[in-house]
Amino acid sequence: MSNDKKKVLVACGAGIATSTVVTNRVERILKENGINAEVEQIKISEAKGKQKGADLLVSTTILPTTYDIPTVIAVSYISGINQEATDKKIIDALK
Repeated sequence: MSNDKKKVLVACGAGIATSTVVTNRVERILKENGINAEVEQIKISEAKGKQKGADLLVSTTILPTTYDIPTVIAVSYISGINQEATDKKIIDALK
């Protein structure tokens, strides 16, 4: 595993409320797992343009298109169901 800083995009429909909750969780699990990453909150409509240079897209909404980077749908962070499984997907995608 390299020590390169990773870049994670966290997207929701509007880029405000739900992504804040998810951003906080993602930052915490990355830190707990020793993954050096910058987390940026965006609107899902911005993801296509911002994916270059990013390592992962975490979204709380259905993806409107396909991306060149791995994606994780993080609805579980809003619903509270299966959050650990989503944590694992995010960590695995960045290792």
